[in-house]
Order: sequence, then C-alpha cells, then structure tokens
Amino acid sequence: MSRTEVNDSLTRNTHVGHKVSLRDFVKANLGLVFLLVVLVLAVIVALLLKSIANVKKTKALNIELKERQEELVAAKKQAEVASEAKTSFLFNMSHDIRTPMNAIIGFSNLLQQNLDNKERAQDYIHKIQQANDFLLSLVNNVLEMARIESGKMTVDSVYADMHALMEATCSVFEAQMQAKKITFAYTLKIEHPDILVDKTKVREIFLNILSNACKYTPEGGCVTLEVRELPGDSAGIAVYQTTVTDTGIGMPEDFLPQLFEAFTRERNTTTSGIMGTGLGMQIVKKLVELLGGTITVASKLGKGTTFVVSLPLQLAEKEQGDAANSKDELDIEAYKGMRILLAEDNELNAEIVITLLSEQGFLLEHAADGTECVAKLEQAEPGYYDFILMDVQMPHMDGYEAARTIRRLDDPVKASVPIIAMTANAFEEDKRRAFEAGMNAHVPKPFNAEKLYAAIHEVLGK
Repeated sequence: MSRTEVNDSLTRNTHVGHKVSLRDFVKANLGLVFLLVVLVLAVIVALLLKSIANVKKTKALNIELKERQEELVAAKKQAEVASEAKTSFLFNMSHDIRTPMNAIIGFSNLLQQNLDNKERAQDYIHKIQQANDFLLSLVNNVLEMARIESGKMTVDSVYADMHALMEATCSVFEAQMQAKKITFAYTLKIEHPDILVDKTKVREIFLNILSNACKYTPEGGCVTLEVRELPGDSAGIAVYQTTVTDTGIGMPEDFLPQLFEAFTRERNTTTSGIMGTGLGMQIVKKLVELLGGTITVASKLGKGTTFVVSLPLQLAEKEQGDAANSKDELDIEAYKGMRILLAEDNELNAEIVITLLSEQGFLLEHAADGTECVAKLEQAEPGYYDFILMDVQMPHMDGYEAARTIRRLDDPVKASVPIIAMTANAFEEDKRRAFEAGMNAHVPKPFNAEKLYAAIHEVLGK
C-alpha cells in the first residue's frame, strides 16, 4: 500500500473519544426533539384542561348541592307549615265538633229527665236540632273546602231570576232578624233580572254573609243588602254588585287580611258565645273566585262590617225562565200506596226512612245489604216493587254492585226497576258513579225529606 492509502485507512478506522453535547444531539435529531416537545406540551395542556374541567365540575356539584340543600330546607319548612296547619285544623275541628256534640248530649240527657214536661221537652228538642244543624253545616263546609281545593267543583249555570233568587235568599233570615229586632232591608237596582248563574253557589255565598251579619249584629241593629247592575266587559255580560252592610260588632282592621283563612274568627265560640266553624268566609271567597268575581270587606271594631261582592253573570232571555218554570210541581200524594224496597245496613237509618215514608203512605220492605236486596227482588213478582232506595256502603255486596246485578237480571221488568241511591257518599263523583252503576237518582245523607220526595217524583215521573 502506498503511504497515502495507509493514512486514509488509519483515519477511517481510528476512534477519537469525545462527549456529545445537547446542542449536538438537537442538531443531529431535530425532528425527534420537536416531536418530544410537542408531546410534552400536549400532556401539559391535557392535564390543565382536565384540571379546569374538574374545577368546573366541582363548582357545578357545589351549586347543585347548595340548590338541593335549599330545596330540602324549603321542603322542611313547607312540611312544618303543613304539619302546623294540620295540627291547627284538627284542633279547631275537634273544638268545633265537640261544641255541638256537648249540646246534643247534654240536652238529650235533660230531655230524658223532662219527658213529662212538654214545654221543656220541646225546648230541648229545638236546641238539639239547632246543634244538629250546626254540626251538619260544619261537616258540609269541610267537604265543600275539600272539593274546592281538589279542583273537583264545577260551575253549573242555569236560568235564574235575580229578584226571585235574592228574595228567596233573604227570606231565610227574616224570622231570625225579627226575633233579634234587627231592621233588615234589601233592594235591587237592576235592569236585567234574567241571568244564567249557578244558583246553589250564589245562595251559599250570601247565606254565609247574611248569617254572619245576623249573628254578629246585636238587638236593635240594622242589616241591609243592595244589588246594583254594572256594565260588563263584553256583550251579554253584566256585573251584579251586591253590598251587605251591618251595624254589628265589627272587626279590627288588622284582622281583615286573615278573614278569609280557614278556621279564622276574630273571636271564637268560647269568647263570643256565637257558634261558627270559621270556614264560612274562606268558602265564600273560594266560591266568588270560582264564579270569576271579587269580594272586598271593610270593617271597624264596634262600627259594623261591609262586604262587597261583584259577580260577572251572563244575561238570559225571559223565555228561558218560562221553560224552566214549566216543570210539574211535586205532589207526593200521587205516590201513596207504592211499595219500596229499602236496602240499608244501618238499623237506625232504616228505621228513620221506614217511619218517615210509611207516614206518607208508602209500603216498605227492608233488606240488610245488597245481596238480600237482589234476592228479594228476584223472588218477588215482576212489578211488585215500584222502586228501590239503595244505600251504597253495605257488607257482602255494596250498592253499586247490587245495582249492576239488578240491571243484568233476565226479567226486563225487574232489571228496569227504578233505583235511588240514598247514601252518605255525597260528592259529585259519587253521584256520577251511582249513575254509572245503573241508578236513576242520588239523594245524599243526612237526607232531606223534600229532596227525597223530589227524587222520587223525578224517577217515577208522575
């Protein structure tokens, strides 16, 4: 080899040791370093984003937790209020039920001790009846409030003559006003007496207001009722503004905002000596609102009270009234001698009905439950019973099932016998359920004799 070839070979194959610097490495691996830096930055950004997301999630959880805590606090307060209201309701109900019950028990005992004294016995019977009426009004008011609060109450508008409606309402209190020497006057300044209205609810509104006016006005006082007709917001509508004013004991002005609350009285039965449920004015307000009207009250202690009720009512034609009044009048004499099958499991209730209707000339047979009622009807000749008075809640077979069973009988005469429900299930849905079971009429308990006769008249159609 030549010298030049030897030197080249030595140069190529001789290792000279030296340290590689970071700069040398970067220069030699620029692409790899760039990728490494990008990867590190990506990891850092991902960690930051995850941290930020965790922070936001934590904040959201804290907010949600706080909202739930607030909801729980609100629910707790609402439950406490409801519990207090329930306790107050039961306390007031207990007190107001015991008041007439105490009178009924006390006067019943006195009646037993004075049966030979006709004058005293009649007085005790009268007072027992007053306590009975109050107890029934309390139960009816509670049921009325339950129906209103549940939203099951509807408006049933029919033809009415405003003059006749208010006259009939006011006449209820004329004897009471005279007995207390209260001057009672009512006037109507209206142009259109023919209206479409829910008469029952309007009567209930003003019966409550006038009842309070009579109760809380002392002897020698004055009670007035005035109805004015005002223009309505649309054609065919008029606003009837009724103002009831008394010169009674009145109420303090700071009590007025509580007047329409349940079981609220400025003075209770014990302090005032006047029986009342404390539900009447709340029912009045609910009924007024249900009819689309307004009610306001002004009063001063010792100066009297004024209620103003404004009801928007639809105007009617006189011909509608003539058609409504053309119905046959009730004549119970036409039904004497008819045979009734009474299905009633309560012996006392059965005795009352049998005694009352027997005195009117009806012939009655008693079945203790629905099963016995159906059996008696099946065993009798077709047409033997003119109609059935059917209780609903009975053992073995209730009234609904008994009515359905009767309607499925093979004999068409027996299957079509008129059935009148006479039951303590007094709600509108109970009435509807009775009709769905095949009954022809519905009379609530405690039954009113006139309503029962009217139902008989309606069913038998004579």
